Amino acid sequence: MNRKKEITDIIRTGLIVSCQALSHEPLHSSFIMAKMSLAAYEGGAVCIRANSYEDIKAIKEEVDLPIIGLVKRDYDDSPIYITPTMREVREVAEAGAEVVAIDATHRIRPKGELLVDMVKQIKTAFPSLYMMADVATLEEAIYAESIGFDLVSSTLNGYTEYTMTSVLPNLDLVEAMTQSLSIPVIAEGGIWDYQDTRKALEKGAYAVVVGTAITRPQEITKKFVSAMKELL
Repeated sequence: MNRKKEITDIIRTGLIVSCQALSHEPLHSSFIMAKMSLAAYEGGAVCIRANSYEDIKAIKEEVDLPIIGLVKRDYDDSPIYITPTMREVREVAEAGAEVVAIDATHRIRPKGELLVDMVKQIKTAFPSLYMMADVATLEEAIYAESIGFDLVSSTLNGYTEYTMTSVLPNLDLVEAMTQSLSIPVIAEGGIWDYQDTRKALEKGAYAVVVGTAITRPQEITKKFVSAMKELL
């Protein structure tokens, strides 16, 4: 069976759980992210989104689920930090992820590299690696499909300087992408409850990613505390 086809079959209409913790966060640990992934798996997740070579490796040893891998790294000459260069792509591939998530926004990339050239390099170096475009706008999604991405996600809507006013989750964007693209569209960004996940599927999302609402207890706690303070 075609491995890419198999992965898309696995994630269709399913929940993808993003298990990530940055270096300054309390749960930053490959061991903890692996256990978080196991908990997500036991709860019914069909795929895990993970950051860093170490976390991907640890999660692969813990659960038998496909992984959307990425490496977050800052470069001085670019605002792009989700798998910005081939260096990070190699780390994702060597860690064993089936899918690599890449910032596919229309912003300047490190050293001025063109996204289309990066896609060509990936197809040559890692032909079995599925490519997911993390975008902020419909135009970026359409372009990503045109240069060869396998699927697209609304991950960065609300997080770029030109989409900061978006109200999340932006399910209207998800719907517009599903109507304009032929590749799978993944809903991600600001999804906090099961009603949002159902609405995303109703809008045509192929699958849904939930991260913070499941895997970042400090942010979940803040939501509860804020709601309580509103009554005081």
